Amino acid sequence: MKSGTRRGVAVALVAALALAGCGRDGGGGGQDKAKPVGEGTAKGDITVWAMGTEGEKLSALAEDFMKDNPDAKVTVTAVPWDGAHDKLATAIAGKQTPDVSLIGTTWMGEFAKTGGLDATPPDLVKKDDFYEGAWNTTVVDGTSYGVPWYVETRLLYVNKAAAIKAGVSTPPKSWDELKSAIKALKDKGGAKWGVNLQPGQTGSWQTVMPFVWQNGGDVAKDGKFTLDSPEAVEAFAYYKSFFDEGLAPKDLPQGALEPAFVKGQIGAFVSGPWHISVLKDQGGAGKYDLWPMPTKQSGTSFVGGGDLAVFKDAKNRDGGWKFVSYLSRPEVQAKWYKTVNDLPAVKKGWDDPALSGDPQLSAFGKQLEDAKSPPTIATWEQVSAAIDAEVEKMCKTGEKAEDAAKAMQQQATSIGTGA
Repeated sequence: MKSGTRRGVAVALVAALALAGCGRDGGGGGQDKAKPVGEGTAKGDITVWAMGTEGEKLSALAEDFMKDNPDAKVTVTAVPWDGAHDKLATAIAGKQTPDVSLIGTTWMGEFAKTGGLDATPPDLVKKDDFYEGAWNTTVVDGTSYGVPWYVETRLLYVNKAAAIKAGVSTPPKSWDELKSAIKALKDKGGAKWGVNLQPGQTGSWQTVMPFVWQNGGDVAKDGKFTLDSPEAVEAFAYYKSFFDEGLAPKDLPQGALEPAFVKGQIGAFVSGPWHISVLKDQGGAGKYDLWPMPTKQSGTSFVGGGDLAVFKDAKNRDGGWKFVSYLSRPEVQAKWYKTVNDLPAVKKGWDDPALSGDPQLSAFGKQLEDAKSPPTIATWEQVSAAIDAEVEKMCKTGEKAEDAAKAMQQQATSIGTGA
C-alpha cells in the first residue's frame, strides 16, 4: 500500500480518537513544541510497527542499528495494511502505542489531530534534506509530526511501439499536447484505448488531483475547500474529456491493464514506480517509456509513500526518534531501496548508483521535485471518498464537470476538516 490510502472509514474509532486527543498536553495543531533528543547512542527497548513488506523486512535494518547501539533492542511487529489504520486508531485511543510506527501519508492529519503523535524534534533532521512534497505530508497546522521514510510519485507509462507508430517522438509538454499524443496513440498507434485513467474507483483522486494542481487549483485554501474553483472545474472537465472522446475505458476488468498495455492495446497509463516490476513480470521490460506529467501552470504530480512517527505515549521516545533518524540517513535509505525497492524520501539517498544510474528511477526522482500531497486534514479519508464518488459519476455517467465539482464542494464542506 504505497500511497497510504485505505478502504472504508472507522467512524466510531475516529470519534474515540478525537475524545482521547482532548485530554493530551499540546494535543494536535501547531501548539506542540518538540523536545530535543538526548545525545549519545540509543538505549532500552524500542517497539516498532510497520506494514506490508516494510514490516517483513525492517528487521534487517534494525539489526544494523543495534550494532551501532548495543544497549538498544528494536522489536519490529509486521502489521497488515488492511487492518493498520484501525489498529493504530485503537492503540492511540487506549494509550497503548508502540514507540514508532509507519503511517500512510494520508493518515497523518487524522492521527496528528488526536494529539497522539509526538512533534518532530528540531535537532533530529533537516527539512531541506527531504523532497518538499514528501516533507509536507508530515506537517499539520504548521508542525511536523514525523519524518518521510519512503516516497512514490506518478508518471505516464507509454507503449514504445504504439508511440513510434503514432509518430510521437517526445513527451508532451502541455495539456493540449498530451491530448493530441493520446489521440495519436489510438488513431495511428493501433491502441484500442489511448490511455487508461481511473474512472472513479477508490483512490482515483490520486490521478485526478494532479491535473487540478497543474491548473493552479487545490483541495482547500485558507481553511476552506476549493473543489469548485474555476481551476478545479477546468481540470475536471479536461480529465472527463478523455472518457467522453472514447480515449479512455470507463470499465476495465481487474488485471486487464498490464497485458493490454504490453500488447499495445492500451497506449498509456498513469502509475507509480511499482509498475516497473509488474510490467517486467508481464514481459513488458524495455517496451515502454516514462513521460513526466504535462504542464499547465505547473507539471505537478501526486506524492505518496510512508512516514515514520513517534507517539506521545511512547515508552522510549528518545530511542524511537534515534531509530527514525538512523532510517533517514542517505546510505540507509539507499540500502532500504536495495532491500524492498522503496524510493528514498531523502534527496541524497538518490546519489547511490543503484538509483542515479537507472534512467527509469531517475525519471521518478525528477518528478518528485514537483509533486504534491492532499492537505493533512483529519477528515481526508471521507473527503477523498466523496471526490472518488463524483469522479465516477462524471466519467461513467456523463455528469457535468461543474456539477461534479459543486457536489464535491458541498460534501467536503459538510464533512469539514476536523479542525
